[in-house]
Amino acid sequence: MAKKLFLILVVVFAGLGIIAVFTYFNTYNSLVTLDEKVDAQWGNVQSAYQRRADLIPNLVATVQGAADFEKSTITDVIQARSNATSINLNADQLTPANIQRFQAAQEQLSGALSRLLVTVEKYPELKATSNFSQLQTQLEGTENRIKIERDKFNNTVQSYNAKARRFPGYIVAGMSGMETRTGYFEANQGAENAPQVQF
Repeated sequence: MAKKLFLILVVVFAGLGIIAVFTYFNTYNSLVTLDEKVDAQWGNVQSAYQRRADLIPNLVATVQGAADFEKSTITDVIQARSNATSINLNADQLTPANIQRFQAAQEQLSGALSRLLVTVEKYPELKATSNFSQLQTQLEGTENRIKIERDKFNNTVQSYNAKARRFPGYIVAGMSGMETRTGYFEANQGAENAPQVQF
């Protein structure tokens, strides 16, 4: 009878051990997959920003064709593009401070582009050119892509962090040295305030 009880206990503990090992490896593989998705999605964010940066030289060349166009506006765009493209982060460097620095440089470029497009309003002959119109359309589409990719990045980071913080994920993550990701894109400062319209 004691021998039978011993065998039952061995089988039960062996079964629990197999379940624990299976759960560990399944959770580990899920965390690795999600971690890789975060890295890949960060690449998509960078690609969207790079597309915008690649469009700017063509936009600047088109605008420079207007003889009396404000040179300081063009200089601001060129400088902001240089600042934005000089910050290269890989997925392992995505700390809140680095994301904020990256985002600040990109916002500076967005602001310079906005001022350029507002200034172009004073030049109807420039606005009427098909080259400028196409570039403006491509820039608008790229801005939409950037927003979509940033949102996807935040969702991917959230999925990874949720898995790494839930049971049994936090145990597996802790044993494997996988840390939660801390970098999220946030709304621009002041975005919570509605713009004031005056007539």
